[in-house]
Amino acid sequence: MKKKTSMKTESTTAHNLEERFNSGKNVLDYFDAENKRVGVDFPPWAIRALDQEAGRRGITRQALIKTWLIDKLDTIEEKRKRTH
Repeated sequence: MKKKTSMKTESTTAHNLEERFNSGKNVLDYFDAENKRVGVDFPPWAIRALDQEAGRRGITRQALIKTWLIDKLDTIEEKRKRTH
């Protein structure tokens, strides 16, 4: 899989991508075109909470889950870099 090159000068986080997208800038270079599908089961209360938060933000449930997971993975990676 070949990665696209871009002129990224700042750390890529979900927040940064959201800001770029909201300001009308291109964010496609930050994503692989090849995605893998993953099925995750959640209890009904979690789905309701996800839907409520997604609605509050004006995004889909899937977008919210992706954003939160990417944020968490970024945090883990930053911690890993600080300890090595």
